[in-house]
Amino acid sequence: MSGGSYYVPATSKWPILGSLALGTMLVGFGMILVHGLNGLMMAAGFVALLTVMGLWFRDVIKESRSGLYDAQMDRSFRQGMAWFIFSEVMFFGAFFGALFYVRTFALPWLDGEGAKGVAALLWPDFTASWPLLDPPGDVSGAREVLSPWQLPLANTLLLVGSSITLTVAHEGLKEGLRQTTRNWLLVTVLMGFTFIALQGVEYYEAYHHYGLTLEAGIYGSTFFLLTGFHGAHVIVGATILTVMLLRILRGHFAAQDHFGFEAACWYWHFVDVVWVGLFLFVYVF
Repeated sequence: MSGGSYYVPATSKWPILGSLALGTMLVGFGMILVHGLNGLMMAAGFVALLTVMGLWFRDVIKESRSGLYDAQMDRSFRQGMAWFIFSEVMFFGAFFGALFYVRTFALPWLDGEGAKGVAALLWPDFTASWPLLDPPGDVSGAREVLSPWQLPLANTLLLVGSSITLTVAHEGLKEGLRQTTRNWLLVTVLMGFTFIALQGVEYYEAYHHYGLTLEAGIYGSTFFLLTGFHGAHVIVGATILTVMLLRILRGHFAAQDHFGFEAACWYWHFVDVVWVGLFLFVYVF
């Protein structure tokens, strides 16, 4: 690899195998929704997808550790990660957009406001409010809403704090302080999985004590779509950081050459920012 060269990875089977695994998982999920079948096919696709991702990342790590990547490849990785995070911004933007549309337009229309206020003829006693605890028609709503100042606040403090601890770990790596990196990264990982545990407790409380479920009208569906997908991203991010911790323990990364670690940091900070938006617009306002 000389100056100005560009490393082209060898032909790989992982993209097509990953596509097949993902397709199997989604078809299995669709069969559960449409036909009520068991989740064996979806589970098999999920396991296959995790296996492909693990083996694919293993190959990338080996190539990086072998010195095959140059500055051009580093730029390619950075651009790829930036576009990936942008796609995630658009993903959550769609769900936030649905939430804002319902609150800003749909509910006032149902209450008789504006040009589309004729919808009020269907439910003349309907009063627009958010959260919507008593939806019109046969839709059951939540009995109560979760207080933002208990578990949601604790989870907010955990995620914001985890961004701080991760930044300390990253700065330690850039300074060559590997023990500092290891310790603070371990704290970050523990905070991430603690967040997931607390969210599990919150979901249990919502379902069993507040009547807040996916079937609890538009409030229930938007609540679980936003917080559920975010929770899935936290699981992914905490898993990635766990891999980064294992790589640190094995002596991987250098002070000036550690984009794998940096990309994990980008992803985790993005997840934290999304949660702050969720805390404000789903729980508080």
